[in-house]
Amino acid sequence: MAPHTVMETGVLNEVDAEIKGNSDSRHTIQEKREYSLVWRNILIFAYLHLTALYGLYLVFASAHILTTLQVLILYPCGGFGITAGAHRLWAHRAYKAKWPLRLILTLFNTLAFQDAVIDWARDHRVHHKYSETHADPHNANNGFFFSHVGWLLCKKHPDVKEKGSRIDLSDLYADPILAFQKKHYLILMPLVAFILPTFAPMYFWGESFTNAYCLNILRYCITLNATWLVNSAAHMIGWRPYDKNISPSENKFVSLFALGEGFHNYHHTFPWDYKTAELGKYSLNFSTALIDFFAKIGWAHDLKTVSDDMIKKRCLRTGDGSHEVWGWGDKDQPKEDYNEAIIRYKKD
Repeated sequence: MAPHTVMETGVLNEVDAEIKGNSDSRHTIQEKREYSLVWRNILIFAYLHLTALYGLYLVFASAHILTTLQVLILYPCGGFGITAGAHRLWAHRAYKAKWPLRLILTLFNTLAFQDAVIDWARDHRVHHKYSETHADPHNANNGFFFSHVGWLLCKKHPDVKEKGSRIDLSDLYADPILAFQKKHYLILMPLVAFILPTFAPMYFWGESFTNAYCLNILRYCITLNATWLVNSAAHMIGWRPYDKNISPSENKFVSLFALGEGFHNYHHTFPWDYKTAELGKYSLNFSTALIDFFAKIGWAHDLKTVSDDMIKKRCLRTGDGSHEVWGWGDKDQPKEDYNEAIIRYKKD
């Protein structure tokens, strides 16, 4: 393999010194990569998704309505463990949380089963620091399938491990809740993610093992693919009003499916904003609604966000011109609109 240099392409949080707004990672030239497949992972993910499809059939064929309701409840719970927890709180330090909220989010994160928070946050910090280079675990330059799930079906590029070993994780290891989760993950994860969600329906309302098990796998696979869509679709499909030089894009479908994580051009431009989006529309950003709720009761605090002036300057400097106007009177509405608009039945 030819020698190469992996450059930093992004920032992690508000402390990370410089926002590199002019780096064009979408057109970075990289040498062709050779993939070493991990057949164990291929077989496991194939089995999980086939079981999930059968679980979807059972939803309509024989599953108890309460088992389906459990799926609909546990799906966002596990999702919040990733979005509000591993992602916004711990990977980016976009806000701070008291121990009860940290405990809840760690429990939800364990339910999601996407590695312990410390490991998830390490990979995500590498993803932002070296976005769309060989050090990016799910480098979107390698195609949709790779960035969606393929990166889990092959061995990591050496740069991922090398750069990952340099990422500072001292703040995460200093959290006793996260340290406990990582130490006991192989016990906690099966119990929280699979055993309890499977046997609870069997015990409380007499569900069959097959129905309970397959619907829980369905729930798990939905959460997985919601997260993966942020890595794939939200890096390829959408508009780039904040930074046209990077691949991450604004994708409302992904945001709805992934509980608010689809406003990805904004997020990669301002990764330390707790909302991961400019506007606080809860209908497309349930994770922000959750954080705001806990802030109101005092469990979340120091919520970091971006000023309107900073957003406007960044859009003008690096945006693709698609920054939306919400309606009449928006701060970004052109003066020509005011001068040339027709106003019917106007009152003096």
